[in-house]
Amino acid sequence: MLVAELEFKIIADTSFSAAEKGIRYYLEKLIFQGQILGREFPTYQAKDSFFSRVVLAQPDALEKKSHSSAGLQALEQLQHVGLSYPKLSILGDDLMSNHTDPCPAHTALILFCSFSATNSVLYCAEHFAPVPLYKVGRTNGEDFESLVRWQLQYQALDEIQMQESRVLLKSAEQSVQGFYSALNQQGYQQARALAKELNKPVYYYLYSGSSKDCASDAKKKCPGCGSDWKLTTSWHGLFDFCCQPCQLLSNIAFDCQS
Repeated sequence: MLVAELEFKIIADTSFSAAEKGIRYYLEKLIFQGQILGREFPTYQAKDSFFSRVVLAQPDALEKKSHSSAGLQALEQLQHVGLSYPKLSILGDDLMSNHTDPCPAHTALILFCSFSATNSVLYCAEHFAPVPLYKVGRTNGEDFESLVRWQLQYQALDEIQMQESRVLLKSAEQSVQGFYSALNQQGYQQARALAKELNKPVYYYLYSGSSKDCASDAKKKCPGCGSDWKLTTSWHGLFDFCCQPCQLLSNIAFDCQS
């Protein structure tokens, strides 16, 4: 992934508040399309321009063809607040980010989320590398706002349940691990809807961190249909379970792994 800077040149009379609102709105739409990654985007004014630091999945992330319908509207609205289209300067590789998947096309995807990742939650099933949302293949012009908002909730709860001195231990852990929690049901429905829209499998990863009975954890059944789903060999060194009909993945509880 790449660290970049966007320059919004002042081209007409404007105010700081109007410019700030226009830039914030545009960046928000880029977030919901997966064109920029992360949560914080330092923005400052220097002479006759505003500058924002962002992280991109790929160099082509901000091309017009990558925008959603809402993103294109936000791009045009920049001129209404006296700003130019953003000028992109790529500063270098982001050393703290995952590498983007190299596939030109994907036969299957995995919806995988963790508290520490800032990248896309959709991964190539073959390489288990993140696929930028704008590269997934959606053709209806809509963005991924609902998926990104789900990701933020998941990561917040996952971070809580991963802390050594935890608050909300049971509720956070149950939300992340329980298949029928509101959090996982929302994520699972996102995966199912995308699978139908894209006409390809989109597996949903169900995290398993702890178990009340490690002796039987490797023998647990699919929580969706109750069938046997244990794999003979771990997939990508992480997934020990896979249910093809339910398109569900999981692991032997980490507390039970030697």
